[in-house]
Amino acid sequence: MEPTLIRMLASAEDDAVAIAAPGRAPLDYRGLRALVQRTLAQLNALGIGRNDRLAIVLANGPEMATCFVAAACGVATAPLNPAYRADEFEFYLADLHAKALIVEHDSNSPAIAVAARLGVTILDLVPGAQAGDFSLRPRDAAGGTAAAHGGTAQPDDISMVLHTSGTTSRPKIVPLSQRNLCASATHIARTLHFTATDRGLNIMPLFHIHGLIAGVLAPLAAGSQVFCTPGFNALKFFGWMDEARPTWYTAVPTMHQAILTRAAKNRELIQRHPLRFIRSSSSSMPPQVIRELEEVFAAPLVEAYGMTEATHQMASNPLPPALRKPGSVGLPAGPEIAIMDEAGTLLPRGAVGEIVIRGPNVTAGYENNPKANAEGFTAGWFRTGDQGVMDDQGYLSLTGRLKEIINRGGEKISPREIDEVLMDHPAVAQVVCFGMPHAKLGEEVAAAVVLREGGQASERELQDFVAQRVADFKVPKKILLLAEIPKGATGKLQRIGLAAKLGLA
Repeated sequence: MEPTLIRMLASAEDDAVAIAAPGRAPLDYRGLRALVQRTLAQLNALGIGRNDRLAIVLANGPEMATCFVAAACGVATAPLNPAYRADEFEFYLADLHAKALIVEHDSNSPAIAVAARLGVTILDLVPGAQAGDFSLRPRDAAGGTAAAHGGTAQPDDISMVLHTSGTTSRPKIVPLSQRNLCASATHIARTLHFTATDRGLNIMPLFHIHGLIAGVLAPLAAGSQVFCTPGFNALKFFGWMDEARPTWYTAVPTMHQAILTRAAKNRELIQRHPLRFIRSSSSSMPPQVIRELEEVFAAPLVEAYGMTEATHQMASNPLPPALRKPGSVGLPAGPEIAIMDEAGTLLPRGAVGEIVIRGPNVTAGYENNPKANAEGFTAGWFRTGDQGVMDDQGYLSLTGRLKEIINRGGEKISPREIDEVLMDHPAVAQVVCFGMPHAKLGEEVAAAVVLREGGQASERELQDFVAQRVADFKVPKKILLLAEIPKGATGKLQRIGLAAKLGLA
């Protein structure tokens, strides 16, 4: 019998804590299971059933986590970034053919007016006394017709629908099935050796696959506890740590770096609540930062590699005593992974090419997009668009995003390589290297740098530092010293489009 989310949640002890949050009474697994049944019954009664699209626009926190989990057990969830503007909500709600929208009962989100105009049913979420408990209240009292396909999701039913980030073109719809979600949650729980005694401190945004799958679904599938914060806040992180007493947390590199700047002042607290491990994913982590974090927290940092089309995790460094390789994204951790050339031939170990994947957590294909599917799949393998190499022990290293590789007059430069060189400079705290347009060469190398507190370095000094370590053509022609590098909605540093954002295009 194939696993479903309902079956996974059924394996935990009734009175074990499932969801906790700052200053709230926790919700146990008995309460979570009752909430799932109640929510699905209500959605079905309103005519929303299996494979129907339910948009969720909620702030980070325990109700967002449980609303996603409960709904994903029986309908197709579409979590959306609450910070979107009205025109963005208009695009996503229409593109998804959303049947209903869930918002906080006191929300003034522009999504509400858009949904009303599009004829989308609006449901108000009213929080209960315990963290994550809630009830739904339709704004329009008129009753709907019961859903034709109610009940809990079957393995092939669509349980989550996300859009790709679409930096360069129209976002593509990625449908993820119940099978995809269960496989991914199982893979992550297995990689991280979750047990019922684990407690995760969730600081990731919960409209993002990293937060939803690694931060919420995987620990719940293993019967452990999730402490849901209102979102990332470096100033509050250690206070939450004191309250949650976590055994682990997962974040993107920019968050880890912000935590690191405050860690020295909180050493006593860190010793009082020792972590079993720290996890990093969604973009590459400079080896220098990995070293510092491991030192301060006295815990291993596990770097993982994920993407939406793989329902998050594809590869991960293993936990000790197995070998971790800083700078690599580890071993295949769920799907099969191979390296392919442009012609579709699989390459031997040690050869650089495009990373391709196949397995139970990989989407069956983009929705209504035959062109993207023809380009994205070759002989059953999904082409990730990332360039990488697998060493003789099977560890995968990313050498860049194919679209991000800087093409300087035919010379190909991996921006990550320059990132790592600049991170070795003692004054540098954060860096992102990117291509900027050049009239003759097509592209030239540029970098945005944030200096450490009290650190000093000029553009010239940093260029000289890089010049001692790499070929001349790889030295950034422009280095901008910034107080902060612009980030995407999920806290990721985005190379594509950065030149235009910083006025270099």
